[in-house]
Amino acid sequence: MAPDQVLEQVLADRFSCRGFLPDEVPLRTQRRMFAMAQRTPSWCNSQAWQVHLAPDTALFAKVLTDRVLAGPEAPDIAGPTAYDGVYRDRRRASGFGLYGAVGIAREDQEGRLRQMLENFRFFGAPHVAVISTPKVLGVYGAVDCGAYVSTLLTAAQSLGVATIAQAAVAMYADVVHDHLAIPADRDIVCAVSFGYPDPDHPANSFRTERASLDEAVTGL
Repeated sequence: MAPDQVLEQVLADRFSCRGFLPDEVPLRTQRRMFAMAQRTPSWCNSQAWQVHLAPDTALFAKVLTDRVLAGPEAPDIAGPTAYDGVYRDRRRASGFGLYGAVGIAREDQEGRLRQMLENFRFFGAPHVAVISTPKVLGVYGAVDCGAYVSTLLTAAQSLGVATIAQAAVAMYADVVHDHLAIPADRDIVCAVSFGYPDPDHPANSFRTERASLDEAVTGL
C-alpha cells in the first residue's frame, strides 16, 4: 500500500464495534494509542480532555446498568432536542441496520431493551475510558474532546484495536462521577469502549453509510 493511502485505509476499515472478545489489550498498546491521541489539536492548546479509565470494567457495567434501570437520565451536557429531516433519517437507518443484524424485530420491545442495555455493558469490551472536559471551557472544551475522541478511534484502529464511542454513558453522568471519582467541575462528554472485535458477533456485520462529499461540503 502506498504511504498516502495508509490513513485512508485505516479510516475506511474503522467501525463502531458492538461485540468484543474478552482478551485485554496489552498496556504497551494502550499507551501507544493514547499517546497518539494526545497529538490532537485544541483551542489555544488547552487540551481540555481528561481520560478516566475504569479499573474494573465489569463492576462499572453493573453499577451503570443498575442506575439506568433505576431512573431518568442525568447528563452534564444536554443531548439533542430533536432529530429532524436527514438527521432523523440517518438515525433511523442506523438503528434499523443494527437491529436487523442482531435479529431484533421492530415489535420486539424486550429485545430492544436488551440491546439498549448493551451500551452500558460496553458490548463486552474489556476496557472503557470516560472523557471529561472542564465546565469552565464550555462548548469549546467539548468540541476539543470530540476531536480527541476522533483521533483516539483512528489511532486505535491503526493498532488493530476496535472501539466504539458512547454518548449513552454520558447520559448518566451522576453515577459516572461517583464511580470514577471525577470532580464535579468537569463535564462527562462520552465514553470509549475498546478491545478486540469478535468477528462472529452479528452486530459487527453491520456498517453505517456516509453522506456524499457533495452533500457534506459546500463550494468544493
